Amino acid sequence: MRLLPCSAPEASRSDRQPLYAGRLRGIYCRLVVLSVPFCRLPRVACALAVLALIPALPADEAMEPPAFRSYAEEDEALYRKRFEALTDRTGASGLAAYDPLKDVPGAVAPAPLEMAKTPGISAGALETSIEYARAMNSTALLIWLDGKLEAESYFGGVAAESLLVSRSLAKPLSVIAVGRAMQEGHIASLDEPAANYFHEWRETPRAEITIRHLLGMRSGLKPQAPAPDIGDILNRAYLHPRHDEVIINDYPLTDEPGSRYEYSNANSELVAPLVERATGVDYEDWVSQEVLAPIGAAGGQVWMNREGGTAHAGCCWLLPAESWLRLAILLINDGEMRGRRLLPEGYVRAMTTAAPQNPHAGLGVYVAGEYIAGRGAANPDRDVGETLHGEPYLAHDLFLFDGNSNQVIYIVPSARLIAARLGNRPPADTEWDNAYLINALLRGLDEDVRAGLRSQPLPARD
Repeated sequence: MRLLPCSAPEASRSDRQPLYAGRLRGIYCRLVVLSVPFCRLPRVACALAVLALIPALPADEAMEPPAFRSYAEEDEALYRKRFEALTDRTGASGLAAYDPLKDVPGAVAPAPLEMAKTPGISAGALETSIEYARAMNSTALLIWLDGKLEAESYFGGVAAESLLVSRSLAKPLSVIAVGRAMQEGHIASLDEPAANYFHEWRETPRAEITIRHLLGMRSGLKPQAPAPDIGDILNRAYLHPRHDEVIINDYPLTDEPGSRYEYSNANSELVAPLVERATGVDYEDWVSQEVLAPIGAAGGQVWMNREGGTAHAGCCWLLPAESWLRLAILLINDGEMRGRRLLPEGYVRAMTTAAPQNPHAGLGVYVAGEYIAGRGAANPDRDVGETLHGEPYLAHDLFLFDGNSNQVIYIVPSARLIAARLGNRPPADTEWDNAYLINALLRGLDEDVRAGLRSQPLPARD
């Protein structure tokens, strides 16, 4: 017997919230019980009808969704159109354009960051870093030291107000958004089961996934991999106009939750529905009101999976370079900004603590760990996607946002130094060195600051 969702396909976004938030979502009823759709019933009567029906359903039928769900033909048609556009871009990364985009306001008339009157980094080091950024197809390089901007450079026609495609820089933003929800009392703990918000996962193997697992890429969900076929779940989880529902309902679990680190965009994409169900606020509005505005950051745009749908959380934000810098300033200040605590005490420490399954990955950020010349976002056992590190980082406590096309935000707490490099892939005949730019800046610090730094450790010899 087929189960139908209680909310009608044309229901508004606000009517797609879970029952525990006073809405109807993820609750299923037998078609034969009522002769009218639940969406036609008064809300209270509908809720009571659902509660009355649940005991009659076998546990596996009520709690374990089908392996693959069908969606409206108009949704599938848009998915096919997006997939064709993606595959037309031979050798390219991502879509040519995000559609639809939604404007996301930031701070109103934010105070500008203060420029350093007396540089704390040598002129030679600043020049070296700027020229390296220019040669590597960068669009922006911002260097901040202990409360002041040391340098701000833009390339290729980009200006301070230009909206830059974030790619995976959106992932640490999503972790910060969860931290704000914790600070405001909407989420109890990083170790809370995600099934507290994704009721569809209750009494399924996914019930063991915690919020920490999602943020740290240890959920057990299927990892990223080449996906040339239109039916591949990896493509549907990225391009489908109901991609959030696809991930919640259809995305496969391949490992025991918490047992293995595997890079998967699905983990970060789940943050948007998680925050929405926890707070009752649309994800893009939560980021606008609770992240960007309090840190004085300008807003931008985000790719929505469809008009009136859900924002992407694992990618696809467009913000000015300085907004990414301000997110890093929030973290280097341990979650405080202008005297106000925005993240729970200890949250930044949790973000920058490596998981046992990957000594270089925290929650949405990467950490120095022991030096390895080639390392990337994938599981360390996978010899794919490695980025050159020509030498050890000169600061052992360095951590970073790291996105596609070598977009990197370096954060060095011991030196109170941040360097934000945004841009495109380096020229084909060059290789990005993830240690070069930040080490050049660290070498340019005053001698007394350098004396307090401790380099990234080398692996222990057998």
